[in-house]
Amino acid sequence: MNPYSILPLISSFLVILIGWVVYARNPKSQVNRSFFYITISTFLWLFFASLAYNSRKKDIADIFFRVCYIGIANIVTTGLLFTLSFLKGFVRGKLRNLIVLLSVVWSSLIIFTDLIVDGLYKFFWGFYPRAGILHPLFLVNLVIFYLFCIFYLFRFLHDEKVTRLKKNQIKNVILAIFIFCIASIDFIGNYGFEIFPLGSIAVLGFFIIIGYSIIKYRFLDVRIVFTKAGIFGIIYSLILGFPFFVAYMFQPYLTANFGVNWWFIPMGLLTALASVGPFAYLYLDRKAEERLLREQRQYQQTLRQASGGMIRIRQLKRLLNLIVHVVTKTVKIDFASIFLIDEQNHRYKLMVSRYSSTKDKTLDIDYDSQLIKYLMEHREPITYEEVELYLQSNPFDSKMALLEKELKELEAKVVVPSFSKNKLLGFIVLGRKLSGKIYSQDDLSVFSVLANQAALAIENALFYEEIKEIHEQLFQAEKLATIGTMADGLSHQINNRFQALSLITGDSLDIIKTTDFNNCSPEIKSVFEQIKYALEKIQTNVMQGGEIVQGLLKYSRPGQSSFELLTFSKIIDGALEMVKYKVHLYELDINKHIPENLPLIKGNLIQLEEVFFNLIDNANDAIKEKEQLLRQEGKNDYKGKISISAEQQGLQLKIILEDNGIGIKDNHKEKLFTPFFTTKVASKKGTGLGLYVIQKIIGYHGGTVNIDSTYGLGTKFEILLPIATN
Repeated sequence: MNPYSILPLISSFLVILIGWVVYARNPKSQVNRSFFYITISTFLWLFFASLAYNSRKKDIADIFFRVCYIGIANIVTTGLLFTLSFLKGFVRGKLRNLIVLLSVVWSSLIIFTDLIVDGLYKFFWGFYPRAGILHPLFLVNLVIFYLFCIFYLFRFLHDEKVTRLKKNQIKNVILAIFIFCIASIDFIGNYGFEIFPLGSIAVLGFFIIIGYSIIKYRFLDVRIVFTKAGIFGIIYSLILGFPFFVAYMFQPYLTANFGVNWWFIPMGLLTALASVGPFAYLYLDRKAEERLLREQRQYQQTLRQASGGMIRIRQLKRLLNLIVHVVTKTVKIDFASIFLIDEQNHRYKLMVSRYSSTKDKTLDIDYDSQLIKYLMEHREPITYEEVELYLQSNPFDSKMALLEKELKELEAKVVVPSFSKNKLLGFIVLGRKLSGKIYSQDDLSVFSVLANQAALAIENALFYEEIKEIHEQLFQAEKLATIGTMADGLSHQINNRFQALSLITGDSLDIIKTTDFNNCSPEIKSVFEQIKYALEKIQTNVMQGGEIVQGLLKYSRPGQSSFELLTFSKIIDGALEMVKYKVHLYELDINKHIPENLPLIKGNLIQLEEVFFNLIDNANDAIKEKEQLLRQEGKNDYKGKISISAEQQGLQLKIILEDNGIGIKDNHKEKLFTPFFTTKVASKKGTGLGLYVIQKIIGYHGGTVNIDSTYGLGTKFEILLPIATN
């Protein structure tokens, strides 16, 4: 064996192995397939060059070199296909057909003419092809290919829409192409210069770099890849090796019987085996894959079935628990967690977690976190290993370093986003597989389907919960309305009891007052004094109870549809009189700035009193919430203040009610007048109807309501009511 043929022979098999590893990683990817096509073309070049170096007959070496040049010509076309598919993801049919046509033209010129390869030189390492008349054009074609690919790659490298990971891959491809250019030095020998061709080394470097770039940021099941590579190697070793074995062993016999055309026999045998080879490979590959991926495909099928049934579950908590249960049980991972959007607080909240050591921690994630930004930008699953590998090449990328830190805090191996249209509804955090196996591309695809189905199911569950909550609030409002309609009858019954108590205590006090206790002992006098005191307290409380009942009756009775002339002082005094039974006004600083000469307004007294009753009640709730928050921070010098002022403004009365309570968050302001929306800490404290009713009443009176609030500082309501003109 010619020792000079060893280097290209070894390089040829290494190149095809690299190509197969990339192809087996994701056979459906056009990028991976086009890369594999390049390795096949390069294998033809290097393998048949090695055979030509070993050949002792010039005509046989000439055939081998023509096959070798077919490989070189197809490197141009397959390389162009790879570059375009690598950058764009898919090459359209017309362009692909043009690339194939170019390949056919060059291959035809090489096989049927001497325009590219015109005879052979005899150098110290063996035969070497002589350049034909169109060989320089062939080289120009290669140069154009290099320049086009490099230009296109640099163009995408500076595109802002290209991701960091993709840019890193592009840099590796550019580097690989520059290294590949070194192999062009081998063409010097085609023009008579006796320089041993070492281009196979540069070519090997090219494929190592690009193959590494393609698979670096994705997971690779080495067991599956090398099983596939082993099957491929065995089958194609037989396909390529057996015909050459026949040619080597039976050449004298074939020459004697077929003359100079003896080589048609091994080439025909090669063609026949090459036709059968793919079918044999696909059969064995399918059987091996079924055996190796049996468990993985079983749980993937289970997840697909689960994703289809989730939409029927209406209880959100049950749905989320089902998702993490199915994922952890079927995939057998150490934990799974689900985060859902909390729009009111601008964050993603941890809803459920199974087997996680972080489930008892507060791990809510804000909108501005790097993880959320990454998921919103890329809309695809993210893997911890992918980020970690990227940082190995780009250690100073602060954003990716922050992302890696956030993933580590979550103990996440995979994060799968769940989108509803353009809205990131939530995401699933997955831990490592208990088997230690990697997450395959198929796994990520199935998880993406699961997450998208989960988004629909979650939206459905949220809708049903919202409807349920609205119904409960409607029932509560209906009960309150029923109590209001009963108030008239109840107040009459209660007042009768109060009147009876008042008469009894009054009569008892009269008896005590008219009785002469001079002849009684001091003990008896003391007892009757205590009884008198107790009866007086009862009488006082009976009178106050009667006033409360009258106030409630006044508040609960529907106002008359007709308007009357009113002073604002009468309205606000009535509201304060009613609210004192619910709010401890003595705990607040109530400041009123109401001039006596304000013009009259025309309105419904009961309805307007209800407006200011609600506003003062809401202000008190905001003050209590702020007071509680400050106490938790160790601040006890806070006191609530409510200011009420009024002034004439043109033909309107401008009323301002201002408090120094907790205020309103910006994302709540646009929903304040929505029915059943409440900002109160405890949902049981409010029905969410107060401000809605206020707006309707003020609108009914021809006025407007405006709100100015800063969270943490307080809220100011500005009400404009028309002045009575007659």
